[in-house]
Amino acid sequence: MPHAPCPVPAMTQSHLSQPITVTVPATTANLGPGFDCIGAALTLYNEFKFSLLSSEEGEPLIIKVTGAEAEQVKTDQSNLIYQAFVKFYQHLEQTPPPVKIEIQMGVPLARGLGSSATAIVGGLLGANLLSGEVLSQQQVMELAIVLEGHPDNVVPALLGGCRLAATGKRNEPPNIQEWEVCEVPWSREIVPVVAIPDFELSTQEARRVLPTEVSRADAIFNTAHLGLLLRGLETGQEDWLRAGLQDKLHQPYRKILIPGFDAVNEAAIAAGAYGMVISGAGPTLLALTNSLHSESVAAAMAAAWQEKGIVAVVRSLGIDIQGARGVADNT
Repeated sequence: MPHAPCPVPAMTQSHLSQPITVTVPATTANLGPGFDCIGAALTLYNEFKFSLLSSEEGEPLIIKVTGAEAEQVKTDQSNLIYQAFVKFYQHLEQTPPPVKIEIQMGVPLARGLGSSATAIVGGLLGANLLSGEVLSQQQVMELAIVLEGHPDNVVPALLGGCRLAATGKRNEPPNIQEWEVCEVPWSREIVPVVAIPDFELSTQEARRVLPTEVSRADAIFNTAHLGLLLRGLETGQEDWLRAGLQDKLHQPYRKILIPGFDAVNEAAIAAGAYGMVISGAGPTLLALTNSLHSESVAAAMAAAWQEKGIVAVVRSLGIDIQGARGVADNT
């Protein structure tokens, strides 16, 4: 995959007439030591349908939302999906067309499962498909990273699978950041189990508790354990996974924001998990295990939180390998 930014093609504004439906997977980021650089797409989805509005309808924007937490989603121009949609056209130096966006919610908000990344990727991909795919997947990815601020959620949401992203060698022009993205093989034996509690945790709050500097020892610790995690994910080697999921850069500070973290962690490991991490900024907790123990790990995590008075939805998921996809409604 080429990683040098491509020029935006000169074009006149034109759009597909039929509606476009875009499906974007949830993501889990960091996986312990891979802070802000690694993420994986999960088999949990948001769906966005984009329909162009005619000038006779007189509305520049209509947003309708269904599904869990639908009442919390903004339906005006501040909606993140619409903001990404608009940014796409601003990138092309065009005026965004009037649009109706129908949102089917499947990814919980503010839980560390990449809901904002689904919105950004969905808005950009919907606009790109309506415009006849004038941007390449690489260009859409780069624009998504700019909008999100970091790659760990938007990259797997767009591309699928487990992905590691790092800044590439900076070339001319100097103000453009290049990204190197590689797929991380994920053993079929490894099952992700997510425990989603009934409370939210903002990314801003989770960032606020982090130190501005870390020791050399902690930096070395994370470097070594990220390498071990990557090999563990590829091979399914249990000891490598148990060690590789450890982290010293963000989880020791963030876990104080998640009531019952230690109890859920102990319960998951006792039930057969290789380890447990905070999914993204939290408060969702992610355990990695195998198919033999996935049900017992899920039950143990739910019970441990229940003892703390916290209700959690716990699910065994898979890794989505397709990423975001869009189809035209030809009916």
